[in-house]
Amino acid sequence: MTFASEVKKECTLLEVHKEHAKAELAALIRMNGALNIHQQQLVLNVQSENAAIARRILALLRDHYQSDSEVIVRRKMKLKKNNVYIVRCRQNVSALLADLNIFDGLLPIPHVSPTIMQDEQRKRSYLRGAFLAAGSVNNPESSRYHLEIYSNYEEHNEDICQMMNDFHLNARTIVRRNGYITYLKEAEKIAEFLAIIGANRATLKFEDVRIMRDMRNSVNRLVNCETANVNKIINASQKQIESIKLIAERNGLEDLPEKLRVMAEFRLANPDLSLIELGEQIPGGPISKSGVNHRLRKLVEIAENL
Repeated sequence: MTFASEVKKECTLLEVHKEHAKAELAALIRMNGALNIHQQQLVLNVQSENAAIARRILALLRDHYQSDSEVIVRRKMKLKKNNVYIVRCRQNVSALLADLNIFDGLLPIPHVSPTIMQDEQRKRSYLRGAFLAAGSVNNPESSRYHLEIYSNYEEHNEDICQMMNDFHLNARTIVRRNGYITYLKEAEKIAEFLAIIGANRATLKFEDVRIMRDMRNSVNRLVNCETANVNKIINASQKQIESIKLIAERNGLEDLPEKLRVMAEFRLANPDLSLIELGEQIPGGPISKSGVNHRLRKLVEIAENL
């Protein structure tokens, strides 16, 4: 089961207040619903590829509208050939859509109802329904964080983005595949969104995985930094030793000034020591790191001149 599926399964098990449940149902019907006419009667079909979501829609319809709805299962004939679940409602469809502020008579209402937009708890439920209908979220173990909700209509997409940003989630929108996307990229904001829609277990899992992943990344950065520093020390030490050996072959170390001669002999005897360790252990020391570095640079300059 994918992480997104885990989130949706948890959301389908939540018990909410009747009015908040209606907000969730409004999102599910607005985003996944379709109207047909059968025997001069309006028929509402709400489709999902997730059995748990289909059961959720059926339960919400029966609990809050005493709807005599049914679930029809069909199998796709293309690609994965997985099941498609259709919740079909035949009774009082017009009254149902009017009560949920999706249709005004025979005209669709493009924007989400102000009753929902102006109420925090209803907004939470509507966002939960929107995520169940057309949302996805990457596994926090993946290389990037991403959560999105797809909508067919620009006005509706703008409302979803506005609702997210009412919770300070820094949501953004983009046009994609004949539709519109509202998305989040920041890990902290994705975790906040999951908490807002009531997926508390998923939020904890997301945070645990994210913290462990960030910790591993921090450790890797420290290891890489330490490795780079060690390589830098090794390369500098090799250059210093090669310079000192060249001076010894050409002129001998005896002609060097006393401080440089002592440094050259000590560096040859201790090729693995860092500048700080050289300064602490050199005969006649201690010497500061900058002092050690200055003397070794002078030895390299002498070798380069040779």
